[in-house]
Amino acid sequence: MSRRLIAIDWGTSNFRAFLVDRDSGECLDSVRSDAGLKSLSTDEFPHYCEAQVGAWRKGGEVPVYLSGMVGSARGWSEAPQLEVPRSATDLADNVVAAPGLDNAWIVPGLKVVREDHVDVMRGEEIQAFGALALLGLSAGVCCLPGTHSKWARLEGERLIDFSTVMTGELYHAVRFHTLPGEPARGSDAHDADGFAQGLAAADHPAGLMHALFEGRSRHLYAGLGAHQVGSFLSGVLIGAEVLAQREHLLDHQGAVVLVGSSSLNPLYRQALERQGIRVEEVDSDKATLAGLVALAERHRAG
Repeated sequence: MSRRLIAIDWGTSNFRAFLVDRDSGECLDSVRSDAGLKSLSTDEFPHYCEAQVGAWRKGGEVPVYLSGMVGSARGWSEAPQLEVPRSATDLADNVVAAPGLDNAWIVPGLKVVREDHVDVMRGEEIQAFGALALLGLSAGVCCLPGTHSKWARLEGERLIDFSTVMTGELYHAVRFHTLPGEPARGSDAHDADGFAQGLAAADHPAGLMHALFEGRSRHLYAGLGAHQVGSFLSGVLIGAEVLAQREHLLDHQGAVVLVGSSSLNPLYRQALERQGIRVEEVDSDKATLAGLVALAERHRAG
């Protein structure tokens, strides 16, 4: 049994692979590309994967574990989405062999199916389990920012509930396809004051739809510069997301574990702390590795 494994997070628009030492959890090597699901046909997945990580595999001795949208119907091969509550062991017990590549396994996703709430997740469950493991916790709430942000509650080492929030996608739509976003189309730079104004506007009793339109009103009559409008809209959306999840998933007692990128984590930290919520951060790559290493150990034991 190899003491190494290959952990791959393969999404709609990117591919990230890591060669990992099982014992220490250390990343020994990595490769990244923009070859997400959109750029490959079903038949191309095993060949592309082997081309990227074949030098690490030692003829198939080193196992490959894949998480993310690679396990969707649009990906390499569909893995089930298990209904919550589920543990990391449940995920390990339901991995699917990746067609066309020996000793390669696709991790299942999760779903919530209730009368009042239906939701799906692929990939973030691994990061949530990994983040709590790195912090030595068996329970907590994880915020995983992204195009479609995920908020997950874990208790007793099981993921028991989660919500998806399409903040990133909505930001792009508002910025590029609405009147309030028009002044922001020429600048990507973050503006701290504009973002802070957006966070404050998210608290407005008239709600999110009004707060977004304030991006235009403030630009016309309250000194919000064109270079600030994008950050204002971002603040409104992230602020509204935090407010909604505070009511839905948070118990107002513990910290939120923030699992994201260096570009998004500071924005979410600011929004959370503004609401009096304590934050602990875990790097998303480290969370992915920790989650997949733990799953691989359970899969081997099984």
